[in-house]
Amino acid sequence: MCSLISKSHCHVGQLPLPPLHPGKSEYGIAKVKMSGRMGVVCMGMLTPRKFMQRRKKMEVFKDDADEADQKNWRRVMNEIDEAGSAVSVLSSEKIKNRTIPKDLVIGTLIRFKQLKRWNLVIEILEWLRTQNWWDFSKMDFVMLLTAYGKLGDFNGAEKVLSLMNKKGHPPNVVSHTALMEAYGKGGRINNAEAIFRRMQRSGPEPSALTYQIILKTFVQGDKFKEAEEVFHNLLNDEKSPLKPDQKMFNMMIYMYKKAGSYEKARKTFALMAERGIEQSTVTYNSLMSFETNYKEVSNIYDQMQRADLRPDVVSYALLINAYGKARREEEALAVFEEMLDAGVRPTRKAYNILLDAFSISGMVEQARTVFKSMRRDRYMPDLCSYTTMLSAYVNAPDMEGAEQFFKRLIQDGFEPNVVTYGTLIKGYAKINDLRKVMEKYKEMLKRGIKANQTILTTIMDAYGKNGDFDNAVHWYKEMECCGVPPDQKAKNVLLSLAKTDEERKEANELAMHSNEKNNLPKVNGVVGFVEEEDDDDDGEEDNYESFDAQLARAYDEQSGVIS
Repeated sequence: MCSLISKSHCHVGQLPLPPLHPGKSEYGIAKVKMSGRMGVVCMGMLTPRKFMQRRKKMEVFKDDADEADQKNWRRVMNEIDEAGSAVSVLSSEKIKNRTIPKDLVIGTLIRFKQLKRWNLVIEILEWLRTQNWWDFSKMDFVMLLTAYGKLGDFNGAEKVLSLMNKKGHPPNVVSHTALMEAYGKGGRINNAEAIFRRMQRSGPEPSALTYQIILKTFVQGDKFKEAEEVFHNLLNDEKSPLKPDQKMFNMMIYMYKKAGSYEKARKTFALMAERGIEQSTVTYNSLMSFETNYKEVSNIYDQMQRADLRPDVVSYALLINAYGKARREEEALAVFEEMLDAGVRPTRKAYNILLDAFSISGMVEQARTVFKSMRRDRYMPDLCSYTTMLSAYVNAPDMEGAEQFFKRLIQDGFEPNVVTYGTLIKGYAKINDLRKVMEKYKEMLKRGIKANQTILTTIMDAYGKNGDFDNAVHWYKEMECCGVPPDQKAKNVLLSLAKTDEERKEANELAMHSNEKNNLPKVNGVVGFVEEEDDDDDGEEDNYESFDAQLARAYDEQSGVIS
């Protein structure tokens, strides 16, 4: 059944929900009048959900011996977690008991593999390879090779492949695919492609997993043309060794999203249906991530539910984000509540996105409720959470509250970064307090934090709006000195600040000069005569526009593990 809340034409205020008591709806969304507009107080978030309650798991053992083995294995796992090293714990086990049960070692390896703690898998297997009491089999080599591949350690993978050959284990599709993945994750895209092309020419025949990994490697390396070529070859029923599966289609939709080719993504989505390929939540998430208009995001979300697919935390986060950017805080909160009621455990980032939805509109009380709820749900707010909460005060505007919260941020053990200071500087610029703008700027520099383009543009704009064009020009030039050449936004701001003919002439000359410098030949992306600088965080107001990380993680979780 489609969600009423996600319908673009449906507002929370219009839902026929009988109030439990004055001012509060069934879902705990209380209405209050705030600065001439309707606001929401998110009280329902404070209601504990079942998935948040700790439940004691009832364990059933075969017999006393099985119970002893299980408890011993858990003890060993806890000691490894505490020590941060597996070998030290396993070595002391062997010294203490003279032997280690094989089941304990295998269980430990499998568990760390499931947890994707590949560094510990490598540590254990490399240790076992030196132990006379352990028969290091072909499967051990394969798992070790896979682990190096997952970490992108192609040197380690090459070493293992060489050892396999010496031990008489001939290379096969599994070992080739693992080495290819190691090169891909290690940034050696050309090496990964060379292995894939060799497999196509002379074998072993690439498997479905091989194709999934090479497509992912090409997409991550921005080799879109190569990925498209491989995919189109798979679509050719006469020549293709296998049919593209759901994961390959999902990766191509994700690629078109990354390349900005929305029409091709839609066509690929339609092709899935034509070919009878089942669409997944990840498929719809990819489509949702294209859209910025909340109505379109909501429509895709509804399509997903009509397809009887259960939204995951990324689906909800994308919809919450779309409503938040459209300043539809009620809908954003309602979707978050829907997520909690559906038993989907929110991530810290999902909380941060809802926090951002209230922050944009300066809804401090609502943002504080979200901030408190994070702790209740055992998610410690991170620096992003604190900075977003700080932004709520700035947008209120309540600079006194912002200063108090900034002190709390430091008291709670966080080190403010360029985005944190940029938020405060933006707040003081909004209320034309140039003294405090410069005070915060100097304080930031004392902490060893370099200014980025956003901060310098904000300061330039603040001086210009206060009628000081000369100082605005100074801060425009300061961008070049700081190694962050003015972007188009900075040029537009400078041009808008010029009021007289003389000022307009100077602004145009500076903008033209910046364009000429930007068109000079570059070495490694840096103008030849400018000393290379490290990349800074852009410090954009919105830290949650891109969901590439969640989507990529979703693809990772779908991918099979070579074993």
